[in-house]
Amino acid sequence: MSQPTPEITIEEFAAAREDGTTVDVRERAEYAQGHVPGAVLVPMGQLASRLGELDRSSRVHVICASGNRSKAMTDLLVAQGFDAVSVAGGTRGWIASGRAVKVGL
Repeated sequence: MSQPTPEITIEEFAAAREDGTTVDVRERAEYAQGHVPGAVLVPMGQLASRLGELDRSSRVHVICASGNRSKAMTDLLVAQGFDAVSVAGGTRGWIASGRAVKVGL
């Protein structure tokens, strides 16, 4: 039986995001419409081939629109030895919490 996907809340993410890397796994157009400031765009379909771009020495916060894609990509990262967590609620949750959003690429 596999382990549950490591996941954090929007509040936990807000408090800890500066202590790691935030990877947004949505598509380019979604990212451009609004993303967490500082999040790096690595679309879901490209993540496996771009693992070398990620810092293995710090936590990776994985975010998407709602938390579904980020869970799958967090599982991939954990299987590759990364300290990774999925952000529950995703970018929608971040926006709903009233936090800052960056628009554009």
